[in-house]
Amino acid sequence: MNNKIIGIVLIIVGVALAFWGYNLYDSVGSQVSRAFRGDAPLEAWAGMVGGAICLVIGIFKVK
Repeated sequence: MNNKIIGIVLIIVGVALAFWGYNLYDSVGSQVSRAFRGDAPLEAWAGMVGGAICLVIGIFKVK
């Protein structure tokens, strides 16, 4: 039972992190940065990748 609760929390946190990372990636400041420097902010990638990792771990915990 405890692993399922942890899994559900990880899924919620993972979705929130991925959404936050995507919002950072798609922001106006990030688009200007990508236009001039050609790379996205590290925070955006960390949010999307961290969210995906939390989501996958959460799914395996719920099973």
